[in-house]
Amino acid sequence: MIKREEVYKIGIFNKPHGIHGELQFTFTDDIFDRVEADYVICLLDGIFVPFFIEEYRFRSDTTALMKLEGVDTTERARMFTNVEVYFPRQEVEEESRDGLTWDYFVGFDVFDLHNRYLGTVTDIDTSTLNTLLVIEKEGMEQLIPAQEAFVTDIDENSRKLVMDLPVGLLSLEDAEEV
Repeated sequence: MIKREEVYKIGIFNKPHGIHGELQFTFTDDIFDRVEADYVICLLDGIFVPFFIEEYRFRSDTTALMKLEGVDTTERARMFTNVEVYFPRQEVEEESRDGLTWDYFVGFDVFDLHNRYLGTVTDIDTSTLNTLLVIEKEGMEQLIPAQEAFVTDIDENSRKLVMDLPVGLLSLEDAEEV
């Protein structure tokens, strides 16, 4: 069984395209430019299910048409409408990690420079011009700007992200601890 920590979100299937089961795919990660991908993983009814890719072709910088093995009709393709698409972390080669999107870090624990636990990345907020990491700790949510300049260390084995955040960026409670 595929676990949440083994994958990261790379996009979403929007709607069927044509009559042969092709799907319109909006991607947030250019993984197909960096890694030879044979399959993607879809989140169906809360379960991560792998699907082999028959073919795909790019339509723009953020969309592609994708044909999955076994999905040969429009009716079958409709089952994938608004389904989130993931990619296995282990398939991302070391040299291609430079192009990772922030979605890769969902599930990572975030620490400051003093090794204080700030929370776990639960989501990435792209609803504004500035991308934000949604960090959750003890049921409380905080938003931290997703800036490469703030990241000082990444430990993929322990899924740990160390950040050097500007003073005052955290909530008042956290600021009092500093």
